Amino acid sequence: MTQPVSHAVRDEDDAPAPERATLDLETFLPYRLSVLTNHVSRGLADIYSERFGISVTEWRVIAVLGRYRGLSANEVAERTAMDKVAVSRAVARLLERELLLRGMHDSDRRRSVLELSPAGYAVYDVVVPLALEYQQQVMAPLDADERAAFVRMMDKLEAPLHG
Repeated sequence: MTQPVSHAVRDEDDAPAPERATLDLETFLPYRLSVLTNHVSRGLADIYSERFGISVTEWRVIAVLGRYRGLSANEVAERTAMDKVAVSRAVARLLERELLLRGMHDSDRRRSVLELSPAGYAVYDVVVPLALEYQQQVMAPLDADERAAFVRMMDKLEAPLHG
């Protein structure tokens, strides 16, 4: 049960509010990365969602399978750090739209693997150059040295997350 919030004005005689830790969101790395990611993803999504009617999650599945053929849905989720349920839903929609094909793993018949269909590759082949151009626009404020340093810093921050 939630408690009502009191907005009563304090008298000067009232005790001060207890000290609380503050979180300066403008300098908090997870928050800033999330906001930046949302802005960048939304800008890119505008490019492919209008043209192809695919979501951010669906594009990420297509992008990963365009680069790495024959992955399971779980492997796609691992590579993208996306929720398995979200990936599963995206895969189902892409299969329904015939942008993906599902087959069986050569050596393990219990394991299904995914790859892009010819229609999926058609989407991939159009979106990739647009995505690369968009990336150039996003990175344009940085000079070549800053871009290289940015990539090195991202690699350093990601390294402990990959085991």
